[in-house]
Amino acid sequence: MGNRLSKIVTRTGDGGTTGLGDGARVPKWHRRVEAIGEIDELNSLLGLLLTQELPAVIQRFLQTQQHVLFDLGGELSIPGTSAIGEADVEQAEDALETLNAELPPLKEFVLPGGTPAAAHCHLARAVARRVERRLWALNEETPLNAFSLQYLNRLSDYLFVASRTLARLMGSQEITWRRR
Repeated sequence: MGNRLSKIVTRTGDGGTTGLGDGARVPKWHRRVEAIGEIDELNSLLGLLLTQELPAVIQRFLQTQQHVLFDLGGELSIPGTSAIGEADVEQAEDALETLNAELPPLKEFVLPGGTPAAAHCHLARAVARRVERRLWALNEETPLNAFSLQYLNRLSDYLFVASRTLARLMGSQEITWRRR
């Protein structure tokens, strides 16, 4: 593959618009651009989480999801295309079911925290849920790939289960909510 980004400063966005992958220009505040930016934020949080010491199974899954999220951003940058499929949704479901099988049932709401890795995982989960909300808002305007919407839901669920797993594996008690 050749140089894809040989010039970083193009000045084409100085007027408040940005280019999509299909050549269209849209306002930088457009719902599609917001969603793409938040997917990038989520991917960055996964990168931050991956700087923590993690069990290999979680590390491998998250590394793979960084590529899937990049594909999702690409899908959104070219309206009408699909890069996320049923296999991506199933992979996330299988991974979260595997982790969840080792956890005790929930009896209370879990608060973010526990260990640095678990806390980073909770933050990524919260952002994944925000991304999901953004995609549903965009879906109201322009129908999106249904698998992309399902994928974000499963990824946020996985991150919740992973945060519980990480807190327990790293010797911390989960912080549970208690009525005041």
